[in-house]
Amino acid sequence: MNFTQGIIIKGIGGFYYVMNSEGTVFETRACGRFRKEKTVPVVGDRVRLNESCDSVTEILPRTCSFIRPPVANIEQMIVVISTVSPQVDLRLADAMLFYFETKGADSVICINKADIADAEDIERVKKIYESACYKVIVASAEENRGTDELRDVLKNKISAFSGNSGVGKSSLLSMVCGRKLETGELSRKTQRGRHTTRHVELIPLDFGGFVLDTPGFGRFDLPLMTTDNVKNYFREFKPFEGQCRFAGCMHTSEPGCAVLDALEKGIISESRMESYKSFMNELRGVKEWQLKRKGSV
Repeated sequence: MNFTQGIIIKGIGGFYYVMNSEGTVFETRACGRFRKEKTVPVVGDRVRLNESCDSVTEILPRTCSFIRPPVANIEQMIVVISTVSPQVDLRLADAMLFYFETKGADSVICINKADIADAEDIERVKKIYESACYKVIVASAEENRGTDELRDVLKNKISAFSGNSGVGKSSLLSMVCGRKLETGELSRKTQRGRHTTRHVELIPLDFGGFVLDTPGFGRFDLPLMTTDNVKNYFREFKPFEGQCRFAGCMHTSEPGCAVLDALEKGIISESRMESYKSFMNELRGVKEWQLKRKGSV
């Protein structure tokens, strides 16, 4: 029997819209066995359809998955920040990067609003993340700046935009799509004029690839893990692996620590190290709370 393979680009009211490699979209339902297996197809899933192309019969292995919003197989995140209106929140940006690293998704930093920001502030933030081994794109949705660079990183990949409110995610998305996206296409407006996501959807890009149509990556709870694993998700630490005096060095206060030496030399930024220690303390606090709770049962 022949099967059609594609990717779920939208799911509404129990219907899944699957696009195949030729760009044809099929309206489908999930086959009954998924309910028995307690499996729910989500946007981004690569799936197989039955012969009549009206039922999803198989979900192919996922490379990654997210709960909020419910999506799978996102290859990279475009983390949008600005140095003005709103001011950059380095702790939040680092939390996003850390979260996406634990999910196995690549990240690109996009500094938006370059038309109104101070050039020195942009360079300061750019240096922080380039030294942390991230690609940084300086953009302005107002001036159509950074379009080619963004399209290059988005081409032939499944991507999502992330960032706090007001940084211009929707404007950048409109810029790279080459047209102004309608409000209803991205979201619906409440009576107060704020945008809330109507549904999760993958938008096919004319130059290849998909971009996720949702601002839903707004809350970043640190994934539960032991504190000794946190260092594995800071890219700038990797060049110094095995160079510390003590095996299992936590890079916080140990003598002979190669990472702390790099910090002192300015190779690793102070803000990134502050975020690293903050995540360590936060996870340590969660662990202590769990132990206390377990002991009280």
